[in-house]
Amino acid sequence: MANTRPATAKSASGAGSTMPAIRVGIGGWTFAPWRGLFYPEDLAQKRELEYASRQLTTIEINGTFYGSQKPESFAKWHDETPDDFIFSLKAPRFATHRRILAEAGESIERFIASGVLELKNKLGPINWQFAPTKQFDEQDFDAFLSLLPKEAGGRALRHAVEVRHESFRNEAFVALARKHGVAIVVAGDSRYLQIADVTAPFVYARIMGTSDAFEHGYDDAALNLWTARMRTWASGGHPAGLETVAKPVAAGKSPREVFLYVISGFKEHNPAAGIALIERLKRA
Repeated sequence: MANTRPATAKSASGAGSTMPAIRVGIGGWTFAPWRGLFYPEDLAQKRELEYASRQLTTIEINGTFYGSQKPESFAKWHDETPDDFIFSLKAPRFATHRRILAEAGESIERFIASGVLELKNKLGPINWQFAPTKQFDEQDFDAFLSLLPKEAGGRALRHAVEVRHESFRNEAFVALARKHGVAIVVAGDSRYLQIADVTAPFVYARIMGTSDAFEHGYDDAALNLWTARMRTWASGGHPAGLETVAKPVAAGKSPREVFLYVISGFKEHNPAAGIALIERLKRA
């Protein structure tokens, strides 16, 4: 298979753009109903990542949430994908699904040392997802964010936190995320808590509203809306119509890298939604 794709990460932001990349993808690449719908019927299963990474510009690896992966696997994933492709990782639940987050240091260190650096330049943000029952404790959460390493093996690391309990709708939480330079995952079209305050030099969004009623998971209006929101974030602005917690801050002029993943919803159509968004981003 040729090392080509419909849209590179940079071209998704616009040809010749000086803005950081806007990256659009899905969660994982192994899902049986995608065969014959997203993947060609005659595609060997071992080539699914190779194919998916040439239709989309990022993928969120979910397997890391449930257990350790081998260093050889990360190296293989690196080698199977285009040069400008980026993976994000869901951090292990052993670090986030605990009563006292300040005691997660060993789990965090073990994860970073598990081989994730074999992704090299394709290692993107790490998403630390918390259970819907996990409540905000300012002191404990500050301690947890302090444990997240800024670099490893000479490579800078970026972190995002995905919280789902209403107690996080708190200005103190937003202030902590800004203090540590950690992004708050924006939940879109979802029953989960939405906190769209920008707290890091990048934005991490997960949209969950795809439906079987539309060929591309969303109707044209919704696809156009999310495209506009991504462009606004990338240009340093703050999209209207999203829920924030802290007092509004003036839109900055510094461009941001944007990661948006089409997750959950009607999963069969998530790749089609991602591709439709990328095609819109290519337009002037």
